[in-house]
Amino acid sequence: MCFGYAVAQTPIQGIVFDTQTKQRISQVYVYNTANDAGGYNNTRGEFTIAASPGDILIAAAKGYHADTLVVSEKRIVLFNMERSTRWIDEVSVVARRSPEERLLENKRAYSTAYSKGDAGSIFSVGPTGAGMSIDALYKLISREGKNSRRLQEIIEHDYRETVIDYRFTPDLVSSVTGLRGETLVDFMRQYRPSYYFVLSANDYNLAFYIRSSLVRYRQNPAALRLPPFPSAEPR
Repeated sequence: MCFGYAVAQTPIQGIVFDTQTKQRISQVYVYNTANDAGGYNNTRGEFTIAASPGDILIAAAKGYHADTLVVSEKRIVLFNMERSTRWIDEVSVVARRSPEERLLENKRAYSTAYSKGDAGSIFSVGPTGAGMSIDALYKLISREGKNSRRLQEIIEHDYRETVIDYRFTPDLVSSVTGLRGETLVDFMRQYRPSYYFVLSANDYNLAFYIRSSLVRYRQNPAALRLPPFPSAEPR
């Protein structure tokens, strides 16, 4: 996004970063005190502003302390902004269990399944030397062991889904998209992010994903919608 230029000044490019996360920040207002020019950076955290060496630039954004720098001879400037408020664990705010707490609770409740489903090492070492562990082999081939491992898979799958739900919440999606009611539910069902994306994404990445998904959703609201279950034909 280009800002207004002043006479005898050249465009200076810059990027705004979060000091702690090292991620780019958008919606930052950059202001040049020398020529009274200013504007917001783009979604990639980048901006262009008219400035000369010695000009003072100020960057301000909601939730961050304002940052100030003096323009040098370089044509690129970098802002590193610190948060004005410290993020706290969401579970302490809304009094709900975190995915990790839920996983530990399930492991305790189904501890027998974990012990029976874990085959451990197939090889064992005894007084006569190394050999095959009969108990481990039994757990691998027995129906009880297979059922226990299946239960473990269900618990792990539940954990991954809980991690997604913990961040991809209706309140967040509604605040970003403005969707409500059944439309919100339909959108979240079609554009539910993957577990590995949620693990690696910060808040900015997640919000960007939601906004870009909203564009695709408005273009075709049924693009990823699952077909309805076929109704039973009367005999």
